[in-house]
Amino acid sequence: MNFKHLQYFWTVARSGSVIRASERLHLTPQTISAQIKLLEQSLDATLFRPVGRGLELTEAGRLALSYADEIFALGDELEAALASRRGLLALPFRVGITDVVPKALAYRLLAPARHLAEPVRLICREGKLDRLLTELSLHKLDMVLADRPLPADMGMRGYSHKLGESTLAFFAAPDLAQGCGAFPRCLDNAPMFMPGDDATVRGRIERWLEQERIAPRVVGEFDDGALMKAFGQEGGGFFPSPAVLAEEIELQYGVKLVGRVEAVSEEFFAITRDQNLSHPGVRAITEAAASALSKP
Repeated sequence: MNFKHLQYFWTVARSGSVIRASERLHLTPQTISAQIKLLEQSLDATLFRPVGRGLELTEAGRLALSYADEIFALGDELEAALASRRGLLALPFRVGITDVVPKALAYRLLAPARHLAEPVRLICREGKLDRLLTELSLHKLDMVLADRPLPADMGMRGYSHKLGESTLAFFAAPDLAQGCGAFPRCLDNAPMFMPGDDATVRGRIERWLEQERIAPRVVGEFDDGALMKAFGQEGGGFFPSPAVLAEEIELQYGVKLVGRVEAVSEEFFAITRDQNLSHPGVRAITEAAASALSKP
């Protein structure tokens, strides 16, 4: 396969037409069309079909475009990596953080990447797991931090690296915490803020409450853990968070630790495209994760 032909195909697909692609590539439309025909012959597949006065991708074309995205993204990574070794710029380290991972914990886990001998430029993106994994598959991210491993039904190549886990704890504003009484019975019929359905720990909390025959009044559900803590800070309800962050949560939000739940734990994973952890930032994080998750 001629990669120059692949570049012409990719430019047409991303530009939306041969005319616009010819303007970007400074080639005649006839030349580009001819080169794409050669690519189709080498792949034995039709990549475009005519629609009105334009073109649209065939199923084979959409598949080819997804691979072309990865190929050219890797080319950009290669240039950036070589430039960083020449001292021209820091190596980009693009991390996706699912919105259910606590911000304080994400900071702990990412900190080792900021102290490498070879400097990196940290670029963080936050969002839902499925969107971040799509960006990872397109080489727009180097790693995704999540509270679960790569789902089997995602249909993408990737590897899950368990960073560690933390037991759960419940917190509340001082006045509410003072009146709690014996934990965990004091949670029964008490106002509670809960993580949203996207959080893996949500189901574990609900099962634990059911086993303990505790029925709190759920007064709010939050995909964003920081927002949940902000509501808890105002005294509206008890809220759960990883016990490993207890000191930071008490200090930052002015709340009190009510009790720990050893029966419920929250796990954290780094999801990558490659098993060998080629990016130095990913290696630094996975090597130091056990220490970061064991701090009181």
